[in-house]
Amino acid sequence: MTSSIYNGTVIHKRFKPKIHFFKYNIFSLLIDLYELEELDKKIKFFSINKFNLISFYEKDHGDRDGSSLIQWVKKNLKENNINSENIKIKLLCYPRIFGYVFNPLSVFFIYDSSDKLISILYEVKNTFGEQHTYIFKVEDNAKFFEHNCSKKFHVSPFIEMNCNYFFRILKPGEKISIIIDQYQLDEKILYASQDGKRVNFNTKELIKSYLKHPLMTFKIISAIHYEAFKLWTKGIKIIQRKIKVKNNITFEN
Repeated sequence: MTSSIYNGTVIHKRFKPKIHFFKYNIFSLLIDLYELEELDKKIKFFSINKFNLISFYEKDHGDRDGSSLIQWVKKNLKENNINSENIKIKLLCYPRIFGYVFNPLSVFFIYDSSDKLISILYEVKNTFGEQHTYIFKVEDNAKFFEHNCSKKFHVSPFIEMNCNYFFRILKPGEKISIIIDQYQLDEKILYASQDGKRVNFNTKELIKSYLKHPLMTFKIISAIHYEAFKLWTKGIKIIQRKIKVKNNITFEN
């Protein structure tokens, strides 16, 4: 199997209007979507589309209706003139733990039959149940990629919409690295990153990762609200959500 587990950290640092920093340890899964059935059968305490200690549900991503993520990816690639035949699809995300998960960012890596990366999809969620996916075509067979785009929907209640994202991402291997710099009017206001080191996706390593972070997914959503409370106590004003979306997708150049 080519699916993997990555143990690492998440960092957020805000620069404007006041400095704010937090860091926490996490583990994430890089799931080969063509291995879902095999993972379901071979990994103890892990299930696909049904409850377990640790699980993965297709309805947490894509159209979020439980339909095939492979077909969702292929449909969006075709609509944006990106090869969708003989591809491999890997999804970097947090798993459900005791049935719960919140993924602020999930990343789809699309490879051709020669294992060349041809597209990256950044799937961003907010705590209002909304989602926006930014699709990028990848031209170069490199190990490190940079993408930028304008912010398309409301994420943080403390940041305006007139912002740009600058993604820097390492092609998954022994390590992963995702860095997002957010700019407003040419000023960097936020830095966010996720990194991790690879281990094999098997029962032993999955349980080891779980024992290091037994309530990780609950911790993530709790940390989001706790850090938001601290920002509010620092006097940072709340921005009203003017744009409401459900499940939007944009192709970025």
